[in-house]
Amino acid sequence: MGSDPLFTKSENHYSYSAYADPAMAAGFDAKRFGGPIGTMLLADQERVLAEFLGDVAGRQILDMATGTGRAALALAKRGAIVTGVDASREMLSVARTRAADAGLAIEFSEGDAHALAFPDRAFDAVVCLRMLMHVPDWRRALAELCRVTRRRLVFDYPAFGSAAALQAVWRHAALSMGRKVEAYRVFRSAEITAVLKSQGFDVVSTHKQFVLPIAFHKALGSAGLTRSVEGVLAGAGMLRLAGSPVTIAAERCAS
Repeated sequence: MGSDPLFTKSENHYSYSAYADPAMAAGFDAKRFGGPIGTMLLADQERVLAEFLGDVAGRQILDMATGTGRAALALAKRGAIVTGVDASREMLSVARTRAADAGLAIEFSEGDAHALAFPDRAFDAVVCLRMLMHVPDWRRALAELCRVTRRRLVFDYPAFGSAAALQAVWRHAALSMGRKVEAYRVFRSAEITAVLKSQGFDVVSTHKQFVLPIAFHKALGSAGLTRSVEGVLAGAGMLRLAGSPVTIAAERCAS
């Protein structure tokens, strides 16, 4: 799906234009992390990062596509030396305010995932959440994340064999008919693994979050019910087969 014309790189591509809207930036946290499911998503995200990265105190970490800085703040609170990069100066403005309010020294800068302004292996670890599904050239972006990572890369993506794939098909169709939607892509694990191997990385850990779509759980509005339903589905083996989003920890191979 990397050559899909709907993902042609330009300043008008939604992954740039949508997040350049000040109203989008101002309301992003409430939309993404508001309510009981949003709170649960944030807690799960922080837990997985802690599990996949271990002790981050004193380590140089890049949070690519930092948005409003949620992951960057969580890592900085644990003692990491964090650099947050995003293509949206409006989102970065919110992130800087949040960091200042929390008393955290985080370096935020504007940048493009396709051409990161850092030397090779500049960071001990790189984190990148909810980005590959949106960028125009995901293979190039993933290669850049690998390039600037000294050791470990943590990122996520919606899975091809999941309920997210149905929504992705609908959004592509809606976009082609002129509707204003974020027509994200989904991924097969094999294509992700292939790009990582080409960059000298192996997958060392995998976490799958939900079987049912996040939008469904937000409509339910109950973290307890969500955990119960997803627990039953996981027990039936559905999470292993169709869980999404998938969070990956990849490690640079010994050379």
